Amino acid sequence: MEQEIVIPGKEVFLEGRFLAGAEPGGVVITHPHPLYGGSMDNNIVWTVHQAFQARGWSTLRFNFRGVGRSTGSYGQGLAEVDDIGAALAFLKEHAAGPHLIAGYSFGAAVAARALLGGLEAAGAVLISPPIAFMDIAFLAQVPRLKLIIAGDRDDLCPLKALYTSLGSQRPEIDIMVIEEADHFYGGQEKKLWQILRDYPFDRDKPAS
Repeated sequence: MEQEIVIPGKEVFLEGRFLAGAEPGGVVITHPHPLYGGSMDNNIVWTVHQAFQARGWSTLRFNFRGVGRSTGSYGQGLAEVDDIGAALAFLKEHAAGPHLIAGYSFGAAVAARALLGGLEAAGAVLISPPIAFMDIAFLAQVPRLKLIIAGDRDDLCPLKALYTSLGSQRPEIDIMVIEEADHFYGGQEKKLWQILRDYPFDRDKPAS
């Protein structure tokens, strides 16, 4: 059963849930847009949690500032970078590496920005980074980005625009497409779960 936790952040306290895994490896999971009902109780956040638990990894999902019982207020996707840093610091204290970030939608954009800014995670998986909604033109420069997952009906992460934004970096980043999935993955959660359960995130055992 997940442990309810409070993560001290930069000028905020973040509501979270942590569950230790039986194997090395841990993941911080970030949720969709706070102003559109996004929270750690989102169906995709839950699916990511379940998939990594099936791998035996530790999982940490949390609410960004201003969501649920997390203090503070919406930070335009900028202050939330600090929230991810605080969550990762907690994870590193409680679980052996490698330590990854798994972000969905808004949470994917913030995770990408955090890694670009020097967050010391072993890698990241981004689920439906909202390139049609947020300015994340820097996606190709994100270090240690391992995997992007998107649906073939996702208007906020259109595949053609995604491939274009990655440019020459595309061979370095695995892209997996879920057929018949839009941005919300309704009815497609099982496919997402299977990808995350089976993908070899730790194949190169990067330090974190």
